[in-house]
Amino acid sequence: MRNNIEAIRVAFRLGVEKRPPTADEREALGRYAGFGGLKCILNDANELADAAKWSKSDIELFAPTVELRRLIHDYSKNNKEFSAYMDSLKASVLTAFYTPSPVIDAIADSLKSNGVEVKSFLEPSAGQGTFVDSFLQRYPGAETLAFEKDLLTGKILSALHPSISTEIKGFEKIDPDFEGYFDVAASNIPFGDFAVADPRYATSKEIAYRQSTKAIHNYFFLKSLDTVHEGGIVAFIASQGVMNAASPFVRMEMMRRADLVGAFRLPNNT
Repeated sequence: MRNNIEAIRVAFRLGVEKRPPTADEREALGRYAGFGGLKCILNDANELADAAKWSKSDIELFAPTVELRRLIHDYSKNNKEFSAYMDSLKASVLTAFYTPSPVIDAIADSLKSNGVEVKSFLEPSAGQGTFVDSFLQRYPGAETLAFEKDLLTGKILSALHPSISTEIKGFEKIDPDFEGYFDVAASNIPFGDFAVADPRYATSKEIAYRQSTKAIHNYFFLKSLDTVHEGGIVAFIASQGVMNAASPFVRMEMMRRADLVGAFRLPNNT
């Protein structure tokens, strides 16, 4: 929690001062890990009396949560913006999870060692940009487009990676001009039975596309296949729901549109 608060403080300060981060500030931004699993931030934390509503297991995070709310409030232009930040942050609790760097590096190294050229790279759920870092280390100069839906995480992503194109909005809002554009799309995509508002998919004649809008992990696979060109690669870390779902239609559509290069089951505690 402390690292997250300091990273957000730095991101806000950089936005106000309109400058790139110093080396120390980059280090602080890089320690941001998101709020995935930190459900305590969903609790009321406006005043000391709210602490009575908190569980014993979460109470040590009450003071940092109060500090976080005050920090965001102080940098918000008005109550509407403050509410937007908080709503976005709370929504990320269920979908934002840290990805170990060795896992990401293994994906990037595998492509590099097999001679895959990456001149254009898409990260549809970028977080603070660990996939971006890994791929740009191996493919410097690659044109990169990164999406991050959470407003605060998007600020940190932008501050850490000023040279890439960052879109602080949902992947479903990608410009249609990017269909068939990228060499590689790689990410640790969100998962769960979260609906995605994509009218074209929701009204598709194909059942796979309609179904995918009801489970975000399935949606990200099919949508990313739209964005890579013929011969492009989609390399995702995903939940078991993609392969284990009872309905086969999304998997069938994935196999119809793409060749399976490889699939690996990771331990549940990865």
